[in-house]
Amino acid sequence: MNDELLTIGAFAARARLSAKALRLYDRLGLLAPAHVDETTGYRYYRAGQVERARTVALLRRLDMPLAAIAEVVDALESDGGAAADRLDAYWADVEARIARQRTLAAYLRGRMSGRSSEMYGKFAIDTVDVPEQVLITMTRHTLADELPAWIGSSLDRLEAAARDCGGAVAAPFVVYHSEVSMESDGPAESCIPVADEAAARAWAAAHGRTWETKVRVEPPRRLARTRITKAQVAHPQILAAFEAVEEWIRAQGLRYDGPCREVYFADWDAAGPDDVVCDVAFPVR
Repeated sequence: MNDELLTIGAFAARARLSAKALRLYDRLGLLAPAHVDETTGYRYYRAGQVERARTVALLRRLDMPLAAIAEVVDALESDGGAAADRLDAYWADVEARIARQRTLAAYLRGRMSGRSSEMYGKFAIDTVDVPEQVLITMTRHTLADELPAWIGSSLDRLEAAARDCGGAVAAPFVVYHSEVSMESDGPAESCIPVADEAAARAWAAAHGRTWETKVRVEPPRRLARTRITKAQVAHPQILAAFEAVEEWIRAQGLRYDGPCREVYFADWDAAGPDDVVCDVAFPVR
């Protein structure tokens, strides 16, 4: 039965699609006819192609890119589990994008409506005391669009280096010594607290010129902070978190005691868009 040849009209009826859709799928390289008559140009399909046609139609309703649809349906013909894994990966990206857009829309809505105080009230803010820390650091001038990639690469390098410096003893963080935006390039400083200062200084002496690394000892700090989700980390919606902490600092009558920072305490790659991953913080006194 799967080898039965059907006209495009009969196949369209069986697949519950239009002939126009089938011509489009052929043109896009997603579903070619089994045979095309050289004289008449009529298209014929095998009955066994029905499942692929229906799957293509459903995947298009998910707004999946054509290249991704081709990968899924090709995998489906040999390994249904692999096809399902490709769909899962695509949908995880969609949910992450929607979560980012949701938080961005909330940020913009608060801005446009003038209800900034209401927006800030969504953030829970407290203080935490951090002891003196020996830090290995990398510093770079970067704009906002390049910042996420640089944070990831710099912290990966520092985490590898920390093993030669007695190991990391606290969560990594990024310090903003000046504003990072699409117009201002910081600089930003990636930091990892380590156990062995002497080993850290030896490591920095060996790699400092190549990697722009330094070792510094940061004194004890009190941080005013709020915890945010992975979706909220994206620029510009993360600005709402920074502004909420600043408003709280003013209301509490505290004074700034250093540049602001982001503390990354969760596994970024494993976290979902709604998982809490980061502290937005200001040193205060």
